[in-house]
Amino acid sequence: MDPLLVITNSGAGTADQAALDESLAILRDGASVEVAATSNPGELDGVLHRAGSRRIVVAGGDGSLHAVVSALHRRNELTGRVLALLPLGTGNDFARTTGIPIDPAGAARLVLKGQVRAVDLIVDETGEVVVNNVHVGASAQASRRGHRWKKRLGAIGVGRVNLGKLGYPIGAALAAFLPPRVRLRVEVDGVVVNDLDQPVLMVAVGNGAFVGGGTEVTPNADPETGAVEVVVSRAVGPLAKFGYVLDLRRGRHQEREDVRALRGTTVTVAGEPFFVSADGEIYGPERSRSWRVERGAYSMVLPAPGDAVDPADQP
Repeated sequence: MDPLLVITNSGAGTADQAALDESLAILRDGASVEVAATSNPGELDGVLHRAGSRRIVVAGGDGSLHAVVSALHRRNELTGRVLALLPLGTGNDFARTTGIPIDPAGAARLVLKGQVRAVDLIVDETGEVVVNNVHVGASAQASRRGHRWKKRLGAIGVGRVNLGKLGYPIGAALAAFLPPRVRLRVEVDGVVVNDLDQPVLMVAVGNGAFVGGGTEVTPNADPETGAVEVVVSRAVGPLAKFGYVLDLRRGRHQEREDVRALRGTTVTVAGEPFFVSADGEIYGPERSRSWRVERGAYSMVLPAPGDAVDPADQP
């Protein structure tokens, strides 16, 4: 087994530390392990600088995985790199998509025995990366509001056992009552799928299926196919907006006549100012943004197809 470099969040709570300690004990039974705690991009760069050829195990949530992948991409060290994940976040959406156990001990066993497979990456025109999902419109608004509620509710509880997971549903509910109505031109592989004369509620571009701790916005997204799933919602009427959110929570939003779902390798969104949520990072307002798929950009330790954990069975 290759030696492992486990990168952790130095600000993790007591419950996270207990789960991490259990996972590290499992890893040390099968491999040489070094643990490095980081709290900012500078510290992360320093750790990656001395990573060498070791497998990098990210102990954290989607934000931690995004930070490591982004840093490696920026350093031109992502190609050929093998990563693994110990889910310690509140959402763990990329783990759900790929079938990695949310239970850190189960994930640690997977690190030692799983398959190394190439996974895709979304890259925008500025070189910024998206590991899991990027969306604009009401969904980005939900993330903006949900992030504030996640921080507030995350303080209620201990470690991973807190109310932070309720942040995105609360944000989605608030966005349903006060959603943006944005006129956007959306192109997928050079074909216009929505023009400025048709306002949209949201546009989602998924390399992974889930956002917000289990909301399946792009349910057919698969980071091993070389294409992203694009979902455009035109549910802009008062009742349609609320109905869309309800159907989204039930996993039935793609059955709606005012929703279009398709697949592609390049996506461009332009028009009225809009906010963007990329792996939970909020930025904007923007007037234009483009994304492309970088197929097999790096490798991850994943379950064999028959061993993947069903997202419905994940907590």
